[in-house]
Amino acid sequence: MEHWLVVDLEATTEEGGWPLEEMEIIEIGASLVDTGGREVDHFERFVRPLRRPQLTDFCRRLTHIKQSDIDAAAPLPDTWVAFERWLLAHRINLAGWTSWGDYDRRQFEQDWQQHQLTSVLSQLPHLNLKRRFAEVRRLERPVGLNGALKLAGLQFSGQQHRALVDARNTARLLPLVLPI
Repeated sequence: MEHWLVVDLEATTEEGGWPLEEMEIIEIGASLVDTGGREVDHFERFVRPLRRPQLTDFCRRLTHIKQSDIDAAAPLPDTWVAFERWLLAHRINLAGWTSWGDYDRRQFEQDWQQHQLTSVLSQLPHLNLKRRFAEVRRLERPVGLNGALKLAGLQFSGQQHRALVDARNTARLLPLVLPI
């Protein structure tokens, strides 16, 4: 059976947002699901940012991530080793990976380059589920994750802006757009 990796990232930010180049990953959430959206395994880790290790008040309020969680976390290069090891254990039947929108893919690519990291994900197709959902539903423009869940007759489950929770909610929409 094919599986998909659903990824969500949380990153440093300030009210009004920062340009991508200024953002650093602070949490990785990944849910490995079958094509029916059922979770087979998951990965969740906090990541300590290097350029701006102190989270802004806005970022802490938005994500509900504590500064102490970030202070105790490993930086991305160390966390990435654990993520890749976990991912390689499941790669044999991985059709691709997906995220809600294109931000997560772009953030990964930026950080891979910045930290000179390699990734199995770079060799797999990425599905922008936000765009695909809009195409399948024939929406004039893409909607947010919460809006998409409502259109699908589902409610958001858990605390928004937490990586694994957001990944799991995104995974609930995957069966509605497959096959590609």
